[in-house]
Amino acid sequence: MAATGKIVVVLPAYNEASVIGDVLCRIPPRIDGMSVTAVVIDDGSSDNTAEIARQNGAVVFRHLTNLGVGAATITGLRAAQDLNADVVVTMDSDGQHDPEEIQDLVRCLVNGPFDAVIGSRLLSPQGMPATRFMANLLLNAVTFAVYGKIVSDSQSGFKVFSRTALNRMKLNASGYEICSEIIGELYRNNLRYKSLPVRAVYTTYSHAKGQHFLNGVNIILGLLMRLMRRV
Repeated sequence: MAATGKIVVVLPAYNEASVIGDVLCRIPPRIDGMSVTAVVIDDGSSDNTAEIARQNGAVVFRHLTNLGVGAATITGLRAAQDLNADVVVTMDSDGQHDPEEIQDLVRCLVNGPFDAVIGSRLLSPQGMPATRFMANLLLNAVTFAVYGKIVSDSQSGFKVFSRTALNRMKLNASGYEICSEIIGELYRNNLRYKSLPVRAVYTTYSHAKGQHFLNGVNIILGLLMRLMRRV
C-alpha cells in the first residue's frame, strides 16, 4: 500500500458529547505515511455530540433520528467509500477502545496482508467483567451457528478493513447484530482476516453505554431470524 494512502476511522455516536472530544483528539493524524480522517455518525443524538465532533476535526454525518449502531456503522462505511479510503477502521465512540491501538490494527492489516483485522477483547480479557466475557462467548456460539464462522470476539466494534473488504461486504443490520453480520460477510466473500488482542477500557461511563442484557437478547433473536430465513 502506498505511503500516501488514506485511512478513515468510523465512529458511530449517540449522546457521546462528554467523551467524543477526548476520543477524537487521541486518534493519530497519520500512520506510516497514511493520512487519517475521523468520520463521526451522530445517530440522532439529543446532545451536542455533532458540534463537539466537528470542533475536534471530524467529518460529521447526522441521522435525524436514532436508527441504531448498525445503521450508523453502514452510513460511516459508505462515507469511507465516498472518501476513497484505502483502509477503514470502525471503533466505539464511548472511550472503550484505545485510539493508540489503531496503528497496531492497521499495520497488521497492511503487513499481513489481510482483508480484515478484528480487535479481540477476549484475547486480552484483563479487566473485562465476567458477565460480559461469558455473554460474548455465547454470542460467538450463536454467530457460528448462523454463519458457520468462529472468531474469538464476534461482537467487537474495533475492526479494520481493506478497500477490497469494504467494497465486497453487503450489510443491512440496523442494530448490534451488525458485528455478527460482518463476520458472515467475511466468510461469504472468503476474505482473509486475523484477530489481534486489544485492551478494552472499562470505565463507569463505557460500562453503562455498552451492550445491556436486552441488547444481547435482541442480537440473538435477530441472528436466529436470519438463520430461519435461510432454512
